[in-house]
Parts: sequence; structure tokens; C-alpha cells
Amino acid sequence: MADDKDLQHLKKRMAELAQRSYHHGIYTYTPFLGLAQQQALYEIQRELSYAGVDMDGGYPLCERKMVRFGLPEQLGYEGQYPILCLKIEPMTPRFAQQLTHRDFLGAVMNLGIERDTVGDIFVQDKEAFLFCQEGIGPYLAENLHQVSHTNVRCSVTEADKDLKLPAPKEVSLSVSSVRIDSVVSKLYNIARSQSLDLFRAGRVYVNGRMTQNNSYALKEKDAVTVRGFGRFTYIGEQGETRKGKIRIGIAI
Repeated sequence: MADDKDLQHLKKRMAELAQRSYHHGIYTYTPFLGLAQQQALYEIQRELSYAGVDMDGGYPLCERKMVRFGLPEQLGYEGQYPILCLKIEPMTPRFAQQLTHRDFLGAVMNLGIERDTVGDIFVQDKEAFLFCQEGIGPYLAENLHQVSHTNVRCSVTEADKDLKLPAPKEVSLSVSSVRIDSVVSKLYNIARSQSLDLFRAGRVYVNGRMTQNNSYALKEKDAVTVRGFGRFTYIGEQGETRKGKIRIGIAI
């Protein structure tokens, strides 16, 4: 997680990008930001709203995102985010390992590039789809030849056409209330006290925003990320159990 000094520097940089966009009539972009860094934006978003603020990661389910400054109605056109999607696939699928997100990210980082040039990585069967800055895409496509012990090829693709993620798995839970700490505790099978520690440490996000309000009552379609555990979407209440608990639906 970024420290306070890094976040203050990021806020200053975002203010500079907003000013540049507004005064020069151009779109400006940050590198990819993680959730903690996105929270820094939310803290100053109102101050920068004069320039127009938006975020995108290249695909609807992306967690890491770029921030864009610029208003289409003032600039006269819609700015395209400088994001490419790369498809990484084994040269011989039959003999390829079952690779993980960590494997793909490690291979990319071993090429010596900065973490903020890379967005989300979605692993699908033995392939992966990686979102990256437009400028670093050709370098990755040319130099990424191996992931773990598997030889791979890398090419630019269109996520909307090739990336077919499986439908989320729906599960039912019985909870005492729809308070977020109760649901997190039940879903991840941890003690309530451990759940509270996650909120105090700033590791819980609702719809992309950090929350330390452990008593927040979940609403339908709320997307929750618990760093170190996973993410889920709250579907809603599904009735009551015989013991008087609330049955809820969760998509994971």
C-alpha cells in the first residue's frame, strides 16, 4: 500500500494534470492506479472537478485504472484512454503449465518495467489478458517470451472480442445482519475482530472507495473488495432462515 508521502505526491501530480488539461485544452492521464491511489483522487476530486475527472482500466471489471482529466464538451471530442490489451498465450498449449496471475505479473516485472504501466491481468484457461499503457505495449509484445517455464507469444487484441470471463459464482450466506463487517466475516470465515482490523487498516473498498465504516449496510449491486481476500458483489436478501437469520446472495 502506498505511504502518505507517495499519496501526497500523487495528489500534487493529479492537480498538475488537471491544470494542464484545463489550460491547454487537451486530455491528460495518470498511470494505472491501485485502489489506495484511487482513494487519493476521491479525497481531492471536488477540487479538480473543474477540469473533468473520469477513470477507466480498459475493461468493465478492471480494478486498476487510469484517471483522465478533460471535459469532452469543452474539448470537442471524446479522448481515448492510452490503454492496450495484450493476449499472452502458450506456444504449445498442450504442454503448457497452469499459470497463475502471479506467474504472469512476475514475468512482466522481470522485464524491468514500472508497475504503474500495467493494469489488470485476467487469467483464462492457460492464457492471460493484460492491460497496459499504450507506450509499453509493443515492448511487451516483442520481449515477453516466457512465463515461468512456459514459452509464450504476446499480441495486441481487443478485450471486448476475446476476453470471455466465466459468469460469477453465486452463493448464499446466512448472516445476522447485512452490515458489511458481518458479511465479510461470514464470507471469508474470519472472526469479527479480524474483520474489524481489515476496516481499520483501510483494506476494505465499496464500489472502488475505501470505507472504514464497518457498520455500513450493503445495498444491491455493491461491489466489495477486501485486499488480501478477494472481491464480491452483494446480490441482496433472499429470505429468512428458521433460526431467524437473514439469507443473502453473493456473487464471487
